[in-house]
Amino acid sequence: MGQKGLNTRPDTIAAVSTPPGRGGIAVVRLSGPDAISILQRCWRGADPSGFASHTLHLGWLVDARGEDIDQVVCAFYKGPRSYTGEDVVELSCHGSPWLQQAIVSRLIDCGARSALPGEFTQRAFLNGTLDLAQAEGVADMIAASSAASARIAASQLRGDFSRRLARLRGDLLDLGVLLELELDFSEEDVEFADRSRLVELTRTVLGVVEKLAGSFRAGNAFKNGVPVAIVGVPNSGKSTFLNALVGEERAIVSDIPGTTRDVIEDTVELEGVLFRFIDTAGLRESDDVVERIGVERARRKIAEAAVVLYMIDPTQDVARQLALMHRTVTDTRARVITIVSKADLTKAESTDGPAKAEGSVGYDTADDCFAISARTGAGISDVTAALVAIATEEYDPQQELIITNARHYEALRRAEAPLRRLLEGLETGVSADFLAQDLREASHHLGTITGDVTSTDILHTIFSRYCIGK
Repeated sequence: MGQKGLNTRPDTIAAVSTPPGRGGIAVVRLSGPDAISILQRCWRGADPSGFASHTLHLGWLVDARGEDIDQVVCAFYKGPRSYTGEDVVELSCHGSPWLQQAIVSRLIDCGARSALPGEFTQRAFLNGTLDLAQAEGVADMIAASSAASARIAASQLRGDFSRRLARLRGDLLDLGVLLELELDFSEEDVEFADRSRLVELTRTVLGVVEKLAGSFRAGNAFKNGVPVAIVGVPNSGKSTFLNALVGEERAIVSDIPGTTRDVIEDTVELEGVLFRFIDTAGLRESDDVVERIGVERARRKIAEAAVVLYMIDPTQDVARQLALMHRTVTDTRARVITIVSKADLTKAESTDGPAKAEGSVGYDTADDCFAISARTGAGISDVTAALVAIATEEYDPQQELIITNARHYEALRRAEAPLRRLLEGLETGVSADFLAQDLREASHHLGTITGDVTSTDILHTIFSRYCIGK
């Protein structure tokens, strides 16, 4: 993507690095071996050839006739002490879209090439300023939509994940050296490695890999929003509750049963964690074809949710609602919270809810139970606090190393199989050559995460998803 090979002289690339549109300022980035010489051809001010690294300079960019285009601040970073590892010039200009494109066009006229999506970050990877996992952390930082997802992306960008993987691969390398020595002296039937120590080491590595892979479900939820399904019978207060959470009239509220016929989703950040709330059609039997479709979609969303908020309307038949709740959530893996709505009408002040009819299913079908009033706001803070606690009880994004990238998850899962075979082989006395083969396979899969093992196709797939200018 812009570089013909690691041993050839790369092009110098240019692009706008700030979002499209009009603003106070915009940044145009120039990276490559000819960055300074290209700047000299369209610059009026102090001589760029004398710029020291990591310094700012005020000047004018001029067109081919020498007429001023815009007054800019030039930041110069001398490679390899730059983002891309090359000479980098960043021009802060006024935020007119016309000026931004005029400056890029002028740089191209002076010898630069328009950058491809993700090409600056790809060069950072190729030049060794970032490994592949860190480069993907850059994209996650740009896309972060909550404090939790930003913290996870920052951890990846800092290299926390890469250092953990480097330690794992280092442990595997130490193990491999001993096994390779045994292969060299196989005719003499010599064991250089204490098998009990190798078993312990393999178990440790496998345990870490399994824990990292197991964090993906939580990490994906933190990244895209923890899915929370709001369900219940018609008119139980689902839409009113959603509107109270998001702070606007997101869903239609009506006394007419069956108003919500489709799935309505919205995201809310609670204490740094992004939640994706899903208001569903009221659960009931209906002759209305559209409403039946809505109910079926509601059931699918329940199956996909991490948390189910089951709304109980105390002004309707509570026993019937509890029985329906029991049938609805029996097979779900989600955490279930019972919410007794309309507390302002029933004066329900405790989480015990209204009296249960004889023989009805109890509230203990759910993990927690709260009484709320979406109209007055009573009890809603208790529900949101419970949601945050559920989201962070297994993985705390401030403390734990969490996987959010599907490619990393797949590589970790691929590494698990040879590690299990390695462990089984060590415990059953399999010969060193088979053990070494499993070990090399596990190390290979872990290496694909950081880019120690990679291919052109993988790089193209990853960096083509980036925005131009990054």
